[in-house]
Amino acid sequence: MNQREKAPKVGEQVEQPAEEAVRQAEQRAVETPEEAPEKPAVSLSEILLRAEKAYAAYVEAQKDVAKAYRVSELDAEKAYKDSEQQAKNIRDATIKQASKVRDQAVEKALKARDEAVAQAEQTYKTVKEQAEKACNDSELRANNTWDEGVKQALKTYEESLAQAGKRREQTIEQAWNIYTKSAE
Repeated sequence: MNQREKAPKVGEQVEQPAEEAVRQAEQRAVETPEEAPEKPAVSLSEILLRAEKAYAAYVEAQKDVAKAYRVSELDAEKAYKDSEQQAKNIRDATIKQASKVRDQAVEKALKARDEAVAQAEQTYKTVKEQAEKACNDSELRANNTWDEGVKQALKTYEESLAQAGKRREQTIEQAWNIYTKSAE
């Protein structure tokens, strides 16, 4: 079993191997004389060696736990960056789509104006005014549509960023809460 598999999982109690070895040694020392001949004698140096090994394993497990918390923190940061990038991509796509719709609407409005002017040469002044008004209204609507698209994209971006920030903070806070509890 490698050291990572020995490392405690989140929420598990970290066993104190050194204390366990000392407890076992004390228990053996307190045993009655009748039981002593049946069990092989363990020297104090062997007990101390076991305790040192257990403590070294405990320290290594603590290092693995700290490393795992750091990895968790890096994962939370990566998730935040991914969410931020996704929000930017959505914002850019929404703005691009809004611009395309605006351009198409402006193009249609200009075409409608030109056709109206060509058809209305007899009543040039009246029809031209109507066509200019229609064009301006269409451009205004197209710009309003674009403005709404941009506003929505920015709103979605800010909400996504806020949610990603909350998730990041919650994840880091949970990790540190668990780490501080296990480090105590």
